[in-house]
Amino acid sequence: MNNQLKTILLLGVLTAILVWVGGIWGKSGAVIALVIALALNFFAYWFSDKMVLAMYRAKEVLPDEAPVLYRTVKELAMLDNLPMPKVYIYQSDNPNAFATGRDPNHAAVAVSTGILDLLSEQELKGVLAHELSHVKNRDILIATCAATLAAAITFLARMVQWAAMFGGGDRDRQGNALSLAGVLVMAILAPIAALLVQMAVSRSREYIADSGGAKLSGNPIFLANALRKLETAGKRRPMRNVNPATSHLFIVKPFSGRGLLSLFSTHPPVEERIARLEKMTV
Repeated sequence: MNNQLKTILLLGVLTAILVWVGGIWGKSGAVIALVIALALNFFAYWFSDKMVLAMYRAKEVLPDEAPVLYRTVKELAMLDNLPMPKVYIYQSDNPNAFATGRDPNHAAVAVSTGILDLLSEQELKGVLAHELSHVKNRDILIATCAATLAAAITFLARMVQWAAMFGGGDRDRQGNALSLAGVLVMAILAPIAALLVQMAVSRSREYIADSGGAKLSGNPIFLANALRKLETAGKRRPMRNVNPATSHLFIVKPFSGRGLLSLFSTHPPVEERIARLEKMTV
């Protein structure tokens, strides 16, 4: 299934879930939810990349502001016959990176200050090649739309929880109103559905981007060593104030999932990713 079809299905899921939640308040609630869903679908396609960059206060940099970073991105983009993406840096001790945008002509690559302090130039090259592989494979639109979808579902689940606490319902549907237990179950399942959406679009594409990035950088060990460092440092310095709905965008998890969250990890195990990269050198 190509990413264009996946994106259409993803936005369709968003619409269905929002209308379902709106239906708790009756027909009028469903209609309002449908309008909101259509607006979110439009926003997700055209502006979700800007939302993610703004969320982490990423600042666009020019060649003289980050010469090594900019030069490496430019060289890799030329090598892979890609348009030059915009380059961003965001402030965070957590070493990480992500790509966003709706297509290769409107792409952006963002790295944290922490990753610039941690990695060697070769390791940074491996990470940037991984992100440009996402751009070339057109993963970035569906990944960014998934972030918007997951954030919307989580937000609506919180609304339902508040409605349940204060006596939700609709006079138009008094005879068929959802019970408090049903509302609470839905409110619990919605965030899990958001995580499942992230999983569906994230795990397989990470392996593909690892392979593509390894080939583009010229040496799989560059990325393997980078992933090893990122995993270790990330556990010591998890990202603060990260939105879980965007966690699948990053090259490694920006926070350590525990308990139920660990069952819905948006990333494959780093150990497995490293093992696959090391096999490419044999």
